[in-house]
Amino acid sequence: MNIASRERLLALLFAGSALAVLPAAAYAEDAPVTAAAAEAGDGADVTVSGVIVQGTGKGKVGEPLSIIQLNSAQIADTINAVTVEDTLKYLPNIFVRRRHIGDTQAPITTRTSGVGSSARALIYADGVLLSALIANNNTIGSPRWGMVAPEEIENIEARFGPFSAAYPGNSMGAVMEITTRLPSQFEASGKALFSTTDFSQYGSSGTFRTYNAGATIGDRRGPFAWWFSWNHLESESQPLTYGTVARTGSPSTAGTPVTGAFADLNRTGQPIIVVGAGGLEDQTQDNAKFKLAWDVTSEVSASLIVGYFGHDNDAKAETYLRNAAGAPVYSGSVNFGGFNYNIPATTLSNGNYHLEETHWMEAFTLKGAPSDKLSWAFVATRYEFDKDEQRLPTVALPGGFTGGAGAIVDLKGTGWKTLDGSILVRPTGPDGVHAIRMGAHWDLYELSNNRYNTTDWISGTAGSLASFSRGQTEAKALWAEDLIKLSTTLDLTVGVRYEDWAASKGANYSQTPALAVAQPELDSQKWSPKAVLKWSPNDQWRATASVAMAYRFPTVAELYQAVTVGNTQASPNPFLKPEQALSSEWSIERRWSSGKLRFSAFTEDVQDALISQTTPLTPGSPISVSFVQNVDKVHSRGVELVGEAHDVLITGLSIQGSASYVDAKIDKDPAFRAAEGKRIPQVPEYRWTVVATYRPDDKLTLTAAARYSDRVFATIDNSDFITHTYQGFDNYFVVDLRASYKINDHLDAAFGVDNVNDRDYILFHPFPRRSFIAELKYTY
Repeated sequence: MNIASRERLLALLFAGSALAVLPAAAYAEDAPVTAAAAEAGDGADVTVSGVIVQGTGKGKVGEPLSIIQLNSAQIADTINAVTVEDTLKYLPNIFVRRRHIGDTQAPITTRTSGVGSSARALIYADGVLLSALIANNNTIGSPRWGMVAPEEIENIEARFGPFSAAYPGNSMGAVMEITTRLPSQFEASGKALFSTTDFSQYGSSGTFRTYNAGATIGDRRGPFAWWFSWNHLESESQPLTYGTVARTGSPSTAGTPVTGAFADLNRTGQPIIVVGAGGLEDQTQDNAKFKLAWDVTSEVSASLIVGYFGHDNDAKAETYLRNAAGAPVYSGSVNFGGFNYNIPATTLSNGNYHLEETHWMEAFTLKGAPSDKLSWAFVATRYEFDKDEQRLPTVALPGGFTGGAGAIVDLKGTGWKTLDGSILVRPTGPDGVHAIRMGAHWDLYELSNNRYNTTDWISGTAGSLASFSRGQTEAKALWAEDLIKLSTTLDLTVGVRYEDWAASKGANYSQTPALAVAQPELDSQKWSPKAVLKWSPNDQWRATASVAMAYRFPTVAELYQAVTVGNTQASPNPFLKPEQALSSEWSIERRWSSGKLRFSAFTEDVQDALISQTTPLTPGSPISVSFVQNVDKVHSRGVELVGEAHDVLITGLSIQGSASYVDAKIDKDPAFRAAEGKRIPQVPEYRWTVVATYRPDDKLTLTAAARYSDRVFATIDNSDFITHTYQGFDNYFVVDLRASYKINDHLDAAFGVDNVNDRDYILFHPFPRRSFIAELKYTY
């Protein structure tokens, strides 16, 4: 951590410590209702895990029925939530690819998008965008989950599809809005958590543990409220990668005879051997958050949030190979099973690395509600990669374990900024015919990805610049929507969003193979109309019909991708076009006093879909390689059933669940005809979730949850027919258990088991097996 970062962290810690010593009992009265709570919605009830929670007014007006809400009580009672992304795992049609506790590469999938389409979902925390829209992948494009801890969550609201004009086209998958706590009186808490899992696959086995501790403290004094939280995580992971070598040629006696390899098939059915494992991570993470809110007047409120995320990660690699003397073998020409294999140094050394990150987020919000006819809000946010440095050896192991030549990948300077202003006008009051919302938006995403050579990858300074990818995208938008009460039972919301997007300052460089190019500037202007028709004939029935156009503009990493094949490197297409989606949804919902049931049918037609596929590197080139390209036309057609029931068979038993079917196909792809008619990569055909929660009294809560997903394809032509192998994609059925008990008014305990059925499954990477979680929380 550099001096500037250390000073900012010390200031944050000092602010929390100083406020902690203020008297708690100075203001015991309830917090006043202020402008911060006046942002209007339709106040509709929303679905949560196992119960119905009355409308909070935080939802946007006139949206489809497929809005899901989860609050802190449901999270604490029913979910083994070690990190914040765990809280989403039972939501309909949502999957977070969290490979292990503390994983920083954990994108989400939605109804129509897979784990390689991270830019097709928006995740916000207190208005700060956690989605890394600098890329559209499952590495640097993954959301920055580490900026939020589960115990600070007050509410999570999920919406599906691009049906609100308030969001950019990245909402075509889903939007997750996380709201964290602000106290109404003095409060403090502390927690401790321990988790352990056993893992065994190929030649790797072991017990991997997680330790987690956290604390919060906050108070309200008159017009001021403050909150400080801290969360510390130490975790170990099972192998994330395996070193594999394809078998080629005929049987041979060449190479050093070795034992210990595992013969297998890769995902396309080619014989391989598995020679070792990498990415056995040993992580330490810290998250700190300070929030300050001020009710300036009875009509105006302001808030400031500063968040810190620190991450230190040491990953190791191991070999399974042994020579005749029993010594480990990591690379070189070897002979196994009568075949000769040449193992490059990078096969295992890439799984041995050190990562250090220091990230900051800031948000300033100003809201006002001068009357029941008018409210407004202004939000400014920033997310900054203050330090993001990965070090890895380029020399062969085992020499690389102690140093030697390597590389430093530095993302410092990467980040994004946003500005949003909105206003809600009800010309004739809350019961009037019109409720008009309008706003303006600006964002700037910057990518700075530099790779340096170094003589000592463990502690050496950065040497010559080996390569870089840089650039930025900027968007300015205006939007408006009007909720029109056509009758006492029928509402129509019409909206439109105008976006002016540009990409600039793009550049790619490589020392070897040689590449030096200043990329062209791009710009695009698009209009996106939206409409939602809602019918509510009575308290039991509701129905909506929704249609919207949306544009998802290319990210910096997609535009300025650099591809290397042998001695050739190129930046294949800096002229990518935006994805154009036409989405629709029809939903009908029936409510009873003891539950509800919703059926939705949805469609998505995308032109110029941005998907990685294999074609010639440059026009006319005999070399084909995979990179992101525009695919002419794809479609998705799906249905979703979501329901919940309470006091089922016995008092206190609640069941909620969801099931979906999606037909997602590639219609037109002139660049790769073999893909036409095939399934869109990483989108399952079937998946379902069931959660049963039993509350025999007000102290004990017992939960059992089951999740299933069909297998998916990783390749655009669906040629990966082997699923249970490294880089393959299995189907999976996983059962989780949790018991939480309120010992007294201050002390809560919980014990859980994730993957209690010990399902052995691979989703490109191997996933954790049966995991035990125990936690204890004290609240004052």
